[in-house]
Order: sequence, then C-alpha cells, then structure tokens
Amino acid sequence: MYGVFLFGYLSSDEEILRFMRDEVSKDDNWRVQEVLAKAFDEFCKKTGYENSLSIIDEWLQNSNPNTRRAVTEGLRIWTSRPYFKENPNEAIERIANLKEDGSEYVRKSVGNALRDISKKFPELIKIELDSWNLESKEIKQVYKLASKLIV
Repeated sequence: MYGVFLFGYLSSDEEILRFMRDEVSKDDNWRVQEVLAKAFDEFCKKTGYENSLSIIDEWLQNSNPNTRRAVTEGLRIWTSRPYFKENPNEAIERIANLKEDGSEYVRKSVGNALRDISKKFPELIKIELDSWNLESKEIKQVYKLASKLIV
C-alpha cells in the first residue's frame, strides 16, 4: 500500500501511471484500492486538474471498475479541487456518466460523489437528477444516494 501511495508522487512518469491503471487496479485488497484513489488524486494535483482531464476521462472509461472508482473516489470532494471548484458542471457531467455503471461498487461512489457536490451546488445536482430516467434499478440506486440532501 505504501508503494502505491508513492506511485502518486511519481506518476508523472507515464509507465508508473500506466502500471497504476493496469496492474494496481487488479489488486483484490480494498485498502490498496483506497490508496490507488489517493495516488490518482495526487497525480491530478501535481499535473493540474484541468491538465489531467484527458487522463481522468480515460480512466473513467476503463473496463476495470477499480480504475473507474479510483477517479470517482480519489477526486472527492470534486468541487473542492482546483478547476472543478470553478467548473462544477464539468465534475457533475463526468461523474453522472457512470450512473448506470455495471459495478455497484462504482455506482455507490458515483452517488456519494454527487451527494458531496450537492452540499455546495444543490441546484446543479437537482437539475442533473431531474433529467434522469428512474426506471433502471442502477440509476435509481445512484439517485437515492445523490439526492439525500436535496429538498
């Protein structure tokens, strides 16, 4: 776990970032996955969140749920991070794209991340949630988590 944490500080090296995405994400230990999320956030912080958008998007579209969750969980609270603080819709759009993710693990992280954002930007989250079709049980699960603080 400590090694994975250090990878965050060394992740400006493309090989280390690729190793985190492709190998560390396969580890079965949930603690390793938590540290992977922190390491990914460290990468974004060092690179600059706006400069990291293409990598963020790439990881959010990865086939491994641990990789997708490393982003949704690692950047929480998204709107406390530079760039997303000024551009909350950028965060909301990226996170909400995973509302129907095949992994419950990822969907829970998505719902929690959106709920976090609703503390500062309730109107933006309400607009997003109002656009969802709640017939899907996956979307309904995320909606329940994300809407907890919306009145």
